[in-house]
Amino acid sequence: MPTVEQALRDEEASALFDGLAGLRGLLLAVSGGSDSTALLVIAARWAKKRKRAPKLLAVTVDHGLRPEARREAAMVKRLARRLGVPHRTLRWRGRKPKTGLQEAARIARYSLLAQAAVRAGYEHILTAHTLDDQAETVLLRLARGSGLTGLAGMAHASALPVGAETAIFLVRPLLRIPKSRLVATLKAAGIGHSEDASNRDPRFTRARLRMLMPALAREGLDARGLMRLAMRMRRAEATIEFAVGAARAALAPGPWRERGPIVFDVAHFRDLPAEVALRLLGRAVAQTGDEGPVELGKLEQLYEVLRQSRPPLRRTLAGALITLAAERLTIERAPARRRPAVR
Repeated sequence: MPTVEQALRDEEASALFDGLAGLRGLLLAVSGGSDSTALLVIAARWAKKRKRAPKLLAVTVDHGLRPEARREAAMVKRLARRLGVPHRTLRWRGRKPKTGLQEAARIARYSLLAQAAVRAGYEHILTAHTLDDQAETVLLRLARGSGLTGLAGMAHASALPVGAETAIFLVRPLLRIPKSRLVATLKAAGIGHSEDASNRDPRFTRARLRMLMPALAREGLDARGLMRLAMRMRRAEATIEFAVGAARAALAPGPWRERGPIVFDVAHFRDLPAEVALRLLGRAVAQTGDEGPVELGKLEQLYEVLRQSRPPLRRTLAGALITLAAERLTIERAPARRRPAVR
């Protein structure tokens, strides 16, 4: 096994992209930091060595939050030109929120990247998330009390919906590669990169967790250990989702209408393992409600009430109305709330 300080070998780097060889094009999200710069370099090398390779487009998002951002985007543009890769700089315009800035910036970044991919006619965005990023994500979600889904961390590939009929796929080819190896790869190639000071800013939760990583590693909880945890959680997640699908087919087969009603037999619902019943209930609420994603904590509270209470019972959650009767559990769209009369 290579040490984490070794640069990626050509065959290693190529293997990261081989599953993408048949695609029309790939949009590379390149901020100018070490990870994304390495992504640009190794993707360009890989594409150059293939007779038929996807077209590459490097995109840098300038959030307008740091004065150095324009200079960093220009550095990426020069490197991309040297590597023979077209480059675009996109800017996040408009007012910035005073709270939740990093999350808002993340949402804006993906929105801009997705728009660029659609304009280019590509369906895949490559990001430079690394083993270290995965470890930080698992720690962050653990601190927030996430369930199995959250502790599974980031997936190698996931859909990023853009509009009603368009889906862009987010691919993280470097997810099992330590950051140190990417830095070593750039050093071996004599290629510089920028440093974002916000990555070390203790005002942000992820930066504070990043500072804890060396101490956790000394106690045996290093990035590889957290990656193993995420992989095992993902495996368990897939198993539970399979069971939820089987439960849905048994209790409420056929297509579910947007507003419902969705009806479960109470006795069969209560016989389900708790996690399976909880997720099945969550799917039904998400299908019929109109207030967005169902918060896990509130869903758990609802499930406990349904499990322990005697009928009749009515509750609302996320725009769905849940009715417990003697033999039926019904989930449907809640009636619209009445607005108070204007006097």
